[in-house]
Amino acid sequence: MQPLTPVPSDPRIARRARWASLVGTSLESYDFYLFAYFSAFFAGPLFFEPLGPVGANLAALATIGVAFVIRPIGAIIFGHLGDRIGRRTVLIVTITMMGVATALIGVLPTFDQAGWVGAVLLVLLRVLQGVSLGGEWGGAILIATEHESKAKRAFAAAMPQLGSPIGSILSAVAFLWLTLSLTTEEIGEWAWRIPFLTAIPLLAISLYLRLAITETPVFTAVKGAGRAPRIPLAALLRAQPVTIVVAVGVALLGIGSYSLMNTYTINYGAAVLGFDYYQLLIATTIGGLLQLVTIPLFGAWATRIGSGLVIAIGALGTLLLSFPIYFFLQNASFGFLVGMMVIGGILPTMSWAALGGIFTELFDERYRYSALGFAYALAAVVSGFVPSLTGALGAATGNAWWHPAIVLAGMSLITLVSSLVAIRIRVDRDEDAPAVTAPEVVGAER
Repeated sequence: MQPLTPVPSDPRIARRARWASLVGTSLESYDFYLFAYFSAFFAGPLFFEPLGPVGANLAALATIGVAFVIRPIGAIIFGHLGDRIGRRTVLIVTITMMGVATALIGVLPTFDQAGWVGAVLLVLLRVLQGVSLGGEWGGAILIATEHESKAKRAFAAAMPQLGSPIGSILSAVAFLWLTLSLTTEEIGEWAWRIPFLTAIPLLAISLYLRLAITETPVFTAVKGAGRAPRIPLAALLRAQPVTIVVAVGVALLGIGSYSLMNTYTINYGAAVLGFDYYQLLIATTIGGLLQLVTIPLFGAWATRIGSGLVIAIGALGTLLLSFPIYFFLQNASFGFLVGMMVIGGILPTMSWAALGGIFTELFDERYRYSALGFAYALAAVVSGFVPSLTGALGAATGNAWWHPAIVLAGMSLITLVSSLVAIRIRVDRDEDAPAVTAPEVVGAER
């Protein structure tokens, strides 16, 4: 079936859509990273104290994985709705769910206050966050790209990816402020709630921007032509099952490297290597600030050489440096720690910046929301357990210096091979499906 080529939106509309997607993904990432930092240091003692220091820490890290496991369900639900009723409506719902769930975490009772009630509610809110995340990323990419011409989509797809470093920076700054301003006892008693409650004003800003955007020309064209499948996921599984597997592999490093470096390595650096908590937060913030520059640059580069090739270069570079980074980290200074985060702000970020671009090229527009959300969610399920799996490997090896390196190298190798396969799939798809224009459809809802 030949793809439609609707007329791109006015540049002002396209620009507004990019900002709406960026601010929304920033809030989603901020909310999610808040919990990552919180679980690494405070969730165990506050909610899982009876399990002991080791058990409470593992339980806290497992709550990170809960949201990732549930993401495919959110991707299926919201992907279906996004392909049937539109991208814009779904994105308004997902951002509301995430903001409300995050704010509610800030008012939960701890174990000392209500026993296991707080822990159960914490897990339930993590489930709600995971469902929201399942529908957020794919829609944000599509809102940013489907208003643009095909030539500009790789750059547009990089803009929502800025949400991850922005969220990382904001959440790190929030906890850094707490650490430097208050005592550990004050944070544990009440101040840990403050960052979660800031989700309320951020949600209001995100909703304002998303309510102001229009539906994408691509979805309008598909809907107007009567080509939207009744069950988008079923259509995806029939037409492109192998492509889903390839897409999961392509996404693994971009997602998993954040889980490894921003969650596990922070915990590992403080508990095993002896770094101060504030040093780890500063290093993470510096790495995130660098990504504010590198992500748009890599997005622009992807418009020239292709998103798949940018991902492959980033994966290869990360593979080559995985073991040296963690070897030298054992006896490193604070300067080296910052350097590690700088490297993390360049090489794995190449695979992250170009991810949305290659995804939009791989899948048909009729079920693209379902495809992006489902493939990304499956990769996120694996990535969500990277901290706990790496921790288990460290326990089994006596925290051998190479245990996080082998995880990072494995993810890099999988993404490298998958990206090369994805390039071939994209080329074959372009050759087999010449475009046809549908101008009578595009004007219907603009």
